[in-house]
Formats: sequence, C-alpha cells, structure tokens
Amino acid sequence: MATRHQARMAVVSLLYAFDLGNGNIAEHTDEILEEKKIRNKQKDFALTLYEGVMQNIKVVDEAIVKHLKEWDFERLGAIERATLRLATYEILYGELDSAVVINEAVEITKAFGTEQSPKFINGVLDAISKDK
Repeated sequence: MATRHQARMAVVSLLYAFDLGNGNIAEHTDEILEEKKIRNKQKDFALTLYEGVMQNIKVVDEAIVKHLKEWDFERLGAIERATLRLATYEILYGELDSAVVINEAVEITKAFGTEQSPKFINGVLDAISKDK
C-alpha cells in the first residue's frame, strides 16, 4: 500500500507534467496513479491534492512569487515549481502543521531536484508559512 509521501511524489509528477505543457494530464490521472500503485485512500488523497492545486493555482502561484525574492518564477526548475505548488497549497489550505509540509517538500526535492533545491524550497516555504 502506498504512503502519503508516495502519493505526494505522484502529485508532484502530475504537476510537473502539467507544467511541461501536458494540459490534458487531468484526463490521465487515474492511469498514472495506478501505474505508481497509488490506490484507495492514498489515491483519493492524491487526487484531492492535485485538484486542489489546480483549482487554486493562481493564489498558490501568487504566494510563491511573493516570496521568491530575487528569483523569477518562470526560471524555476519544473520540479521545484511543482513541489512549491503542492506544498504551498497544503500550507494555505491543508490541515497539517507547516513544518510537516515543509519537511515533506524538502524530502521530495531531495529525490527529484538538484543539490541546492532542498535549501531553496525550505526557505521559500518557510517564508510562505510565516506569512499565511
């Protein structure tokens, strides 16, 4: 059975695909989650996160941009942008403590991102959590 961490990693993959121009990714979420063995409650959890990010993407992106400081949102790596979107959504709309959300995002970034990504993700999300 998949864990919530694995479900979040799958959501980051979906957001990554969307960000790379696959606008019809929503039509394939069930297949992609099944392929990653995200089922039952974790599938529902992943779909809730993905749909939540997509429904609130403008607010989520604005919160990220506000805290990027000297970075251009469009120049962020797609993995970093996807991870920030998911975690920002959870910070703004979720029930988990921000520290838990930030830790999850850092762990996801360690798996997918560059060596510098975890520190960057941590800093941006920490600023967002303090501002919420």
